[in-house]
Amino acid sequence: MNDTTWNLSDPYVFQTLSSIVGAKVAVQTTRGSVRGTLKNVQPDHIVVEMGGNSFFIRTQQIIWVVPNPKLKME
Repeated sequence: MNDTTWNLSDPYVFQTLSSIVGAKVAVQTTRGSVRGTLKNVQPDHIVVEMGGNSFFIRTQQIIWVVPNPKLKME
């Protein structure tokens, strides 16, 4: 029998991001930023698609998220 237990490190972030799947997002991580479409949210990571590539970002590495960003980065 498989006794897998998921512990959410930040349930509010998980819940909020789950509500905006399919939206354009800007995500700042400890390694840089990614802008694209939020495709999937899991307890330990999110998937952002940008330029035909899928970026799997660990939830613990997220600093902030901007849904539907209006500003262009220069």
